[in-house]
Amino acid sequence: MPDKSPATDQALNTALARQPGFFNKLPLALQAEMAAHYKLEKWKKGSFVDPGWMMQRFYTVLEGQIEMKRSNPDNGREVTLDLLYPGDSFDVITLLDHQPHELQIIPLTRSQLMSVPIEMMRKWLWTYPEMNQQFLPYLARKMRDQENLSTSLALHDVTTRLSRIILNQINRISSYAGDQQQAYQHHLINGLSDEALARMVGSVRQVVNKQLQHWKSQDILQKKRNQLVIKDLDAIYRAANVTSSRLENPSENL
Repeated sequence: MPDKSPATDQALNTALARQPGFFNKLPLALQAEMAAHYKLEKWKKGSFVDPGWMMQRFYTVLEGQIEMKRSNPDNGREVTLDLLYPGDSFDVITLLDHQPHELQIIPLTRSQLMSVPIEMMRKWLWTYPEMNQQFLPYLARKMRDQENLSTSLALHDVTTRLSRIILNQINRISSYAGDQQQAYQHHLINGLSDEALARMVGSVRQVVNKQLQHWKSQDILQKKRNQLVIKDLDAIYRAANVTSSRLENPSENL
């Protein structure tokens, strides 16, 4: 069960203001009203998250990394629908259609979130034009991500899909841990196992591991446990069949 604690106005105002998503662009008065209704929650790595909670509350990630996936109990196949980073909100589908959403929510790391009653979030959307102006572009981006996921599964092979997943993750990492002079030569992908990458590309661990080992033999990347260090970023671009200029906003291009 997540650790839920009421948040002070100062704590939530600080959390809202630092978000890279749509919250930090809202009027301060609205941020203050929102802070009065939000609660802070802490989820442990790998803890069970009841998807039924999404019918009651709307969540925003403050710290950590969360996976949203679907699985087929008949054959055991799994696919990752999204990886959530600080600034991401969920579940926007339930928020909009009032219907339960069949998915599994897995904290990949210790995570901190803020949540609000989902009916309150709906009220703000219907009441404040400023909220809609910020929320709708975010919603469009998430819808485009899902469109790209479905088309990539149908149109591209595993190597191309894996390359594009890696590039997308590089783009979404907010900070680079290393020598800034080498920021464009060595890129880190942390916390994603071969199984997680396989779910993201709609494949199996053995196929993904074989491709990663091939790239390792070509000195394109280094692989240590759940960490990938990309040494030859241009090679990943070529495998993804995109150019670096097209990846300025990968959610629109991949």
